[in-house]
Amino acid sequence: MARKTYNDKFKIAAALLARQQGYTVKKAAESLGVDQGSIRGWVRKFDPAPLALAADPSPEELKRENLRLREEKRRLLMEREILKKATAFFAREQS
Repeated sequence: MARKTYNDKFKIAAALLARQQGYTVKKAAESLGVDQGSIRGWVRKFDPAPLALAADPSPEELKRENLRLREEKRRLLMEREILKKATAFFAREQS
């Protein structure tokens, strides 16, 4: 049996089907009549997500992330203090 070859346009469409349209690799492979291993390889090769993660964030994005992390830290410290007080309260109550 002759080995099938696919052009890059088809491979990109198959990778997008598996990544962005909610298909599993198995379902995408079944619907396209392609081996699952091929789809996995195309997803790795043509997936734009790693390229987007490698880009340097803008100063505005860094400022927003910094503010978000500071707020999260403040909230977590407050929650920790509440838990400390609750632990002390219940420890005294059980004595």
